[in-house]
Amino acid sequence: MLNSEITVGLLLGGASPERAVSKHSAQGVLKALRSLDYNIVLIDPAYGKNQPQTESEYFAECDSSPILSSNYIDAINSNYFEDVDVVFNALHGSWGEDGKVQSLLEFKKIPYTGSGILASAASMDKHITKSIIKQSGVSTADWLFVEKSSFIFEQLKDTISKKLKFPVVVKPNDQGSAIGLSICKDYIELEDGISLAFQFSKNILIEQYIGGYEVTVGIIGNQVLPVLEIKPKHSYYDYECKYTDGMSEYEVPAKFPKEVSELLQSQSLLAYNSVGCQNYGRIDFRLDKDYNPYCLEINTLPGLTSTSLLPKSAKAAGISFEELIDRIIKTSLNDL
Repeated sequence: MLNSEITVGLLLGGASPERAVSKHSAQGVLKALRSLDYNIVLIDPAYGKNQPQTESEYFAECDSSPILSSNYIDAINSNYFEDVDVVFNALHGSWGEDGKVQSLLEFKKIPYTGSGILASAASMDKHITKSIIKQSGVSTADWLFVEKSSFIFEQLKDTISKKLKFPVVVKPNDQGSAIGLSICKDYIELEDGISLAFQFSKNILIEQYIGGYEVTVGIIGNQVLPVLEIKPKHSYYDYECKYTDGMSEYEVPAKFPKEVSELLQSQSLLAYNSVGCQNYGRIDFRLDKDYNPYCLEINTLPGLTSTSLLPKSAKAAGISFEELIDRIIKTSLNDL
């Protein structure tokens, strides 16, 4: 089938705190889809049935109508999907990567890019992800899972003193893009970090901080891409370093010993398969000073912006951005 005979529904925006990131990803995907000669339908599920009338409205900073997760069902039940052959899911965060929109699409029997319900739900729950990959033989940093409903700071201090040591990382259990993340050097910073993380989720992780190198490994289908090292201008790869040009440097392939890169790639594929990922993904790690890897998380819908990591890794493997988008779509259609 020719690309011109395929209609792609591009899901973008959404109702999560990563709405702006999703729009940036979608802009790059849209340009590639046009270059590849696909037919395209833009859909922002957070608008429900009241979709914008023009393309510029989809990407505007100000929203044209209320943004609600409850609108997703109306959007997917609308006639916008009638002629769509496959949905390109460019949503990020909750209601995009956590299995919710995937379950709605599957209920309507609408094919989509990215992993299925279970893998998506697992990857967006950092506690579940770390538990699964640890059982599968993937190394990950020690952590504590904390529920807001039963949180008592003084009790937590006692638990931390027994299991972790400062510095520690505090982050929401179900957000991405380093939203709500803090690195804490003492109990005063920890209390502030916990307060911030709880603004974004009712459950949080407190994780042992691993000093060293920030790395990531992309996967397309079952092809493991070259290891990429991230060198952020800040002390860690925060939101600004992720999405602002010039705030991070990248080295791909990373200049680690061959055996280190091979270990990272094998650990990445093991993590990817252990939660049942499909189509494409990205696995994030920290390497300590002795090159011991610690898996941080699995991204089933990695960003596709101009500064995103998966396109950089793909380019190092000789795969252009347009080829990457085309392969994601074709792999999704072949999996039907």
